[in-house]
Amino acid sequence: MRKKTPHIVLSFESTSDAMALDVLARDLRAEGKPFPGRMIPLPPVIDAGCGFAWSAPLSEEVALLAAMREHSLAYQARNVVELY
Repeated sequence: MRKKTPHIVLSFESTSDAMALDVLARDLRAEGKPFPGRMIPLPPVIDAGCGFAWSAPLSEEVALLAAMREHSLAYQARNVVELY
């Protein structure tokens, strides 16, 4: 049986901000570099953003935020949500 675990969920002010992170993740993965997380629809418990969010296991938060800073990518809010 699957169990919910804590995830960092980043919401974005605009769809273009969300897509910029998705493109970065794809590009880095194509180069064989790991990049934590994936794009998801904004969970209903979060009332903000453009409708898209980036989700990664909470244990990957430092790596995710460091990569975003390194590539000057913005997010609107950081949330911790229990997800499958």
